[in-house]
Amino acid sequence: MMMEDAEVDQRKQLPNYLLDAAGISIDRMPMLNVIFDRMAASCTDSLQPMAGTPCYFSVNGITNDRVGDIIKDYEANAVAAVLYAEQWDSRVIIMLDRDFVFTMVEAMFGSDGAEPPLDVERAFSNIELRLVQALFERFAKALQSAFAGTSNVTFRVERVETAMASLAIGRSGNMSICANIMLQALYRGGQMFLIIPHSALNPLRQKLAHVVVSDGRAADPRWREQMESEVHRTEVTLSAVLDEKMVTLGDVVKFEVGQVLELEATPRTLARLESNNQVLFWCQIGQLDGYYAMQVADPVDQKREFVDDILSR
Repeated sequence: MMMEDAEVDQRKQLPNYLLDAAGISIDRMPMLNVIFDRMAASCTDSLQPMAGTPCYFSVNGITNDRVGDIIKDYEANAVAAVLYAEQWDSRVIIMLDRDFVFTMVEAMFGSDGAEPPLDVERAFSNIELRLVQALFERFAKALQSAFAGTSNVTFRVERVETAMASLAIGRSGNMSICANIMLQALYRGGQMFLIIPHSALNPLRQKLAHVVVSDGRAADPRWREQMESEVHRTEVTLSAVLDEKMVTLGDVVKFEVGQVLELEATPRTLARLESNNQVLFWCQIGQLDGYYAMQVADPVDQKREFVDDILSR
């Protein structure tokens, strides 16, 4: 009787062994389509406040291919980032073609699309690479958010490469899932390629085989009101920064009691009102009833702050 039970267990495990040997089948992993659609939607929402024109991302297709075959046609014509997934102990690639990079640069710096797209073979400039670095960090967060619920994984930008031969995340013949995500902006666009090795997705095969959707029930109005009430009552810490000055560690060591540090701020200088390292408002500083007081002057332009952060790197 025990021999018969062992044979039954062995027959049940045999399909899993066959699936592992055959690799990932996109048709058997419908959740992959949901995850990549989520990433495209997250990229659209994330970049909308930063660009002066609407930018739309959509999944154009998902294929099974070898890493070497995917990147060989884009040598000197693309820029890529290698992301490290610590929980998977694996690496994935996000690759942007030249049209994608040039379109995003124009969209971020206020182009209206009236001029024809740039059609010249040249190396990417330092400003373009800084912008791309910032985009890769946002795309990594979008991918992490898309996998939430399926896998608790974080993606960290390990390095950025313009030489496709340097994108070594395993053997060039290893099979990978490649999602082609299209960008549409300024009456033109470009392509993003998200490359995930089969070895990273194999442990998630069972979870990816089922599409997880919400139950569609209407929200509880009492729960919503309670949530809004609690959010309004939540305490946050605000910090006001009038000016900053860069000094060396040697200068700091020489500080003395009573020493005055001169700042470049004037009585008309606006102070930054921050919370959790996020700039919220520009304020005028003054005094009221013996206390320092802040009067909101202007809201922060997130797009301008994003561009300034890139240019300052």
